[in-house]
Amino acid sequence: MFTACELGVFDLLLESGKPLSSDAIAAHLGASTIGMKRLLDACVGLKLLAVEMTQEGVLYRNTEISNVYLTKSSPKSQYHIMMYYSNTVYLCWQYLADAVREGRNQYERAFGVSSKDPFGAMYRSDEEMLKFMAGQNSVWSICGRDVLVAFDLSPFTQIYDLGGGGGALAQECVSLYPNSTVTIYDLPKVVRVAREQFVSPEERQIAFHEGDFFNDSIPEAELYILSKILHDWDDDKCVQLLTKVYKACKPGGGVLLVESLLNEDKSGPVETQLYSMNMLVQTEGKERTAAEYSKLLEAAGFGVVQVKRTGKLYDAVLGRK
Repeated sequence: MFTACELGVFDLLLESGKPLSSDAIAAHLGASTIGMKRLLDACVGLKLLAVEMTQEGVLYRNTEISNVYLTKSSPKSQYHIMMYYSNTVYLCWQYLADAVREGRNQYERAFGVSSKDPFGAMYRSDEEMLKFMAGQNSVWSICGRDVLVAFDLSPFTQIYDLGGGGGALAQECVSLYPNSTVTIYDLPKVVRVAREQFVSPEERQIAFHEGDFFNDSIPEAELYILSKILHDWDDDKCVQLLTKVYKACKPGGGVLLVESLLNEDKSGPVETQLYSMNMLVQTEGKERTAAEYSKLLEAAGFGVVQVKRTGKLYDAVLGRK
């Protein structure tokens, strides 16, 4: 799937408007006929492509799922996150056995980046950072609305999206709650790219705040969103961050955690179990159960904790002050 995306197989088949032979696809994309035929057949097995038997031979076309999620031009395209997984995450998985033995991320082996800097690889160049941010935005294009309507957030008019990156979740938030102003709080270089590439100046309900939320102050707000943030860190770091959020939070306000929740007995979902392996090879963190997130929130001072499973990849946990 990664290779077919990178070579442009799905884009070519969409643009052609008709099924193509493996020879034609190989010629268009500058690939070997032998290699392309095997790649296409594997994609058929994965149900990413379908075949048609004609008098001229076997022709290939996209399945609907590939048209929707794997072509660059689709509004729900996951192409960018596929490329991030292919070029960064997949390389870390080569060292999964080492990660299991050592209990730490494998950026140092994969990229020569210190394991004490788990985000060094994704931010090791502006190009890589742009891929990561675009990838995260593509995820929220299909999951953002579900987590933001899990609870009624309309009473919160001043919202900070901590680690908001490219701003897709912030944009979805202001579209759902037009009376709210959302501020994206992220590292200066991330904010620069977000302003230049992802958030248009016309979106006046979205503001920016440059900073490191572990080391810099967090401004007062009614609601803080932490989407796919806590799973990057160990429990101590999570409590440290949540405590800062609690102190900055206005009375009656809260924090919305957006994470993929494990079952309480850790029996699944399988996607979340695999995400937790991802966290092992990439970060200092892990995926958690709803009870484990509730415990972290309570340790930071949040009293009332509610959990909503969305039935999608990501769920919502709301802690109130």
